[in-house]
Amino acid sequence: MPAGSLFNQSARHPLSSPRGIWSALHIDPILLFLLLTLIAGGLFVLYSGADRNLEVVKAQGIRMGVALVVMFVFAQLDPAVFRRWAPWLFTAGLIGLAAVLLVGVGAKGAQRWLAIPGLPRFQPSELMKLVVPMMAAWYLSRHYLPPRLRHVAVALLIVLAPMAMIILQPDLGTSLLVGAAGIFVVFFAGMGWRLIGAFLAMVSVAAPLMWFFVMREYQKQRVLTLLDPQSDPLGAGWNIIQSKTAIGSGGMDGKGWLQGTQSHLEFLPESHTDFIVAVLAEEFGFVGMLVLLVLYLLIVLRCLYIAATAQDSFSRLLAGALTMTFFIYVFVNVGMVSGLLPVVGVPLPLVSYGGTSGVTLMAAFGVLMSVHTHRRMISA
Repeated sequence: MPAGSLFNQSARHPLSSPRGIWSALHIDPILLFLLLTLIAGGLFVLYSGADRNLEVVKAQGIRMGVALVVMFVFAQLDPAVFRRWAPWLFTAGLIGLAAVLLVGVGAKGAQRWLAIPGLPRFQPSELMKLVVPMMAAWYLSRHYLPPRLRHVAVALLIVLAPMAMIILQPDLGTSLLVGAAGIFVVFFAGMGWRLIGAFLAMVSVAAPLMWFFVMREYQKQRVLTLLDPQSDPLGAGWNIIQSKTAIGSGGMDGKGWLQGTQSHLEFLPESHTDFIVAVLAEEFGFVGMLVLLVLYLLIVLRCLYIAATAQDSFSRLLAGALTMTFFIYVFVNVGMVSGLLPVVGVPLPLVSYGGTSGVTLMAAFGVLMSVHTHRRMISA
């Protein structure tokens, strides 16, 4: 054996280089670094948004730790596992949504949770953000792409069934996110412009029907408040007015960490959950918001790259849909806090205080890492 052959063999070993180690762990280091940066920054802002309450920060840190473990577990699974289990997970999700409507736990006028003795209560609707695009991708990837009209119709039924059940809870924000996740799968499958036009026409017809027959009074009030928040400045318009005041008062470089007045003087509601981006804008200004949005953009671009380089239709459709769902999270939250969209209770991903949504998002990133790292192992 030549003297250098053993060395050359060890150099080709999967664990002999940093890239090989990351591949063996099924982790994309670039995406992981961006996510950890976002989570760390989120905890930093949360400390101020929660009015210096360390217990809230510790609880969020534990939840993010659990979410990272979930991401790692999902990353270990081959995409073929998700494809194989998609119908069963979708069926289980529908059963869970039906159980919520029948025996669910209510809070603040909504019935969205299931309480199983010995376990913490959970929202089946959160899991559907991951399961619905998985099921739609499973169905469409079994047929030639771009899909025919009948296949698009079936895929839309897959999306609309859980959406309708979530709306009945009622939870309009989550239903829209679940619907967006499924629609993105259909879009990435190659919908023609005629189908897109027909779909937009259906939405235009459905919108007034939803207004009169589906949306509840408080949901209608949110839309009306968006159009004219000054009509009820001490009531329905209070949240948007105070949020826009906080954002505007931050100026270019902000008032400084822990120096925000809108949140610490309790003018800004939900400052550590849905409206935490207003805290960031007030204390770190335009510069801080720009850094946050650039970080989100880098995460989206990395995930789109993973989707574009996927090796099969199922992985490509699922990865693309999960990426765009994450983008919708950011777009809706920032839009509602800045007064561009109605308030629908969508948290700022991986920054707002909360557990279930963070775990679901990190599970989705685990799926994306699985798509990427297993692709690289196959091609090696």
